[in-house]
Amino acid sequence: MTSMLTAEPAAEPAVATPARVGRVAVVAHRKKSLGGGLDELRSRLRGAGIDDLLWYEVPKSRKAPKKVRKALDKGAELVFVWGGDGMVQRCSDALAGSDATLAILPAGTANLLATNLGIPEDLAEAVRIGLTGPRRRLDLGRVGGEHFAVMAGAGFDGEMIQDADRDLKDRLGRLAYIWTGLRHVRSETTRMRIRVDGADWFEGEASCVLFGNVGTITGGIPAFDDAEPDDGCLEVGVATASGVLDWMRTLGRMAVGRSDSSPLVRITRGRKINVRFAEPMTYELDGGARDQVSRLKARVAPGALTVCVPESES
Repeated sequence: MTSMLTAEPAAEPAVATPARVGRVAVVAHRKKSLGGGLDELRSRLRGAGIDDLLWYEVPKSRKAPKKVRKALDKGAELVFVWGGDGMVQRCSDALAGSDATLAILPAGTANLLATNLGIPEDLAEAVRIGLTGPRRRLDLGRVGGEHFAVMAGAGFDGEMIQDADRDLKDRLGRLAYIWTGLRHVRSETTRMRIRVDGADWFEGEASCVLFGNVGTITGGIPAFDDAEPDDGCLEVGVATASGVLDWMRTLGRMAVGRSDSSPLVRITRGRKINVRFAEPMTYELDGGARDQVSRLKARVAPGALTVCVPESES
């Protein structure tokens, strides 16, 4: 928690504020850091003339939705979310379908949604974007009763994220995913059946299935080259790589070319995706591990979330 004795940053020129932002709320993961911390954030918002400010701090991301709903009940129209992808996912889920706007303050480890939208890890600029940047209506995906903004998946991806625990991510950052990924490249494949928009699309042995709303996923991997977060569809990818050499070939192709150029990857897109696994697999949402399941249903929620973006992304 920020100290009451921490000196506030020196006064800087106030951020220009649009004609109306409505009531502003901050929902912050107090263990995450960016710039001069939460003291600087409060100072910048006050300096921008935001006097009627709702302020909530949580010790872990799963406690954030309750605070978001509380902010909405109090009339919040602009919600600044301070944290990483897990925090943004939890808050996006609570904001889905509402009239409120999300402003991302990327204070986490990977910050995948912020990266895909061009929001920098710079507190002053992220605040400026939240207050004066264009608003963009984005799709969300929905799996297991929760919305996601970046991706969801099961198999290799889910196991890798489950093992990249909070302490490891805090110590190694993005390298945590690479470290745990190396431990899972020898994982066996599982038989899957995937239907997309009511039609059979894939049936066979695979190591991973992913649903993507944006192009770049965990570890900075450019997985879905043609993804757009407002096209009304989800990208669907399945990988049949099963071992160190297969994954080296697959990730190498993805890093230097198009993902669908790999013979071990298939990609399509759709609005409704049903997956059945021959044996239970761990699934994940935006970098957060969930339970093991034998079946997954993914659906797109078109235009479910309004987000503040840089001028170049509007």
